[in-house]
Amino acid sequence: MDVLDLTRLQFAVVTIYHYLFVPLSISLAATAAGLELAWLRTGADKYRQLTRFVGALLIVTFAVGVVTGLVQEFQFGLGWSNFARFYGDVFGPTLAVEGMLAFFLEATFLALWYFGWDRLPRAVHAATIVIVAVGTVLSAFIILAANSFMQNPVAYALDPATGRARLTSLTALMGNEVNLAAFPHTLAGAAMAGGALLLAIGAWRVRSAAAAASAVDAASSEKAASSEKAASSEKAAFGTLARLGGWLTAVGGALTALTGDHLGKVITGVQPMKMAAAEALYATATGAPFSVFALGGGGDGRPFFSIEVPYLLSILAKGAPGATVSGIDDLQAQYAAQYGPGSYVPMVPVAFWSFRLMIGVGMVAAALAAAYLWTGRRGRTPHRLLVRALPVLPLLPAAANTFGWIFTETARQPWLAFGLTTVADGLSPGLTSAEVLASLLGFTAVYGVLAVVWLRLVRRLARRPLDPAVADAGQVVSEPAPVY
Repeated sequence: MDVLDLTRLQFAVVTIYHYLFVPLSISLAATAAGLELAWLRTGADKYRQLTRFVGALLIVTFAVGVVTGLVQEFQFGLGWSNFARFYGDVFGPTLAVEGMLAFFLEATFLALWYFGWDRLPRAVHAATIVIVAVGTVLSAFIILAANSFMQNPVAYALDPATGRARLTSLTALMGNEVNLAAFPHTLAGAAMAGGALLLAIGAWRVRSAAAAASAVDAASSEKAASSEKAASSEKAAFGTLARLGGWLTAVGGALTALTGDHLGKVITGVQPMKMAAAEALYATATGAPFSVFALGGGGDGRPFFSIEVPYLLSILAKGAPGATVSGIDDLQAQYAAQYGPGSYVPMVPVAFWSFRLMIGVGMVAAALAAAYLWTGRRGRTPHRLLVRALPVLPLLPAAANTFGWIFTETARQPWLAFGLTTVADGLSPGLTSAEVLASLLGFTAVYGVLAVVWLRLVRRLARRPLDPAVADAGQVVSEPAPVY
């Protein structure tokens, strides 16, 4: 691999790893705020306990997200200084504002929330976590504006004195049509990610509490009765958490599909090559079909076998079954005439399969959550096989989000900023393969350690009793016996 490929790989590793925690932080912050507002309104103790529980998950996730986010922003100076030098006046305001939101707004008020229990008035304390939730959403909107500039450059002009791009309108940058379409899609995906984690933990703890209650059911001592009462209380609280997580995942899945449909139409307008690559559509077609599955071969990977849904691509791309969708061959000829000789075709197999895996894996996650809600309606016990499969549920939205970003970034190639700067032009001068490889191995090792730490902390939090007094005593929930 040459220095360009290694630098792209480094950026991919850092970005994908960081984005595993971003949707969780957004969703967990909003959930913690909603639970505390429910406690403030109803006074029900289970909402207070669940607020503290979700807040603890948020703090662990937020800490890892901030650390990895720092590297993500410094990536432009590490490997892409030519790009950062030319477009720094455009990117600078967004990165600065996002940094202030993450470090000064979110971190400050999250600390106030954590240390403010029993010290701040209830309404003030609830306001701190609401501010954190608003801050995470604003942070996502602003950083997506920077990414949307790379997808659809707007609000810039070339400065004749410096030869660099300068920002002409912050409002226009934030109002980029790609950003306005990508933002709700991102929030819907975040709801799925956080909901899946809460559903998995809640369902596991309900099963654990049921096993604990069964173990003391026949006992008659006062201690056994107290244990049974605690197990019943935890079962009720975590049942609420599981249902909340199920609704977040299922509704988030539906909203992801709706917002994704709109985003696809916007992308078709500004980056038609990306949609053509997503379908492996080489020839321009009217009433274009959508391939559910395809096999390709030869040097260019053109599909020789596919299972198609008639007219669906035209509907997805332009909203009309008879619409014409431009193909790769025509777009390549157009771009070569417009931008000069060269290949403007991205890695079609990567675009094709990442697009389908994004959709398919997300649909499976939403379907599992909907199945849990349906089988557990009106106090019924969900099917045992479904409950036993839920611990792996959080992996599905994480994978769907990852495939989505792989599609978004790789299907834009060879552009770093579409139509303006290629990836090769944005690379830092003088960078060597050895330097990039060393930093890549270092980042990978550090991120591996962070992943283990995060998993162990989340596992420990998931096993702790909701009652703070019991948790402080160091007691944890053991692995439950199967409940059939």
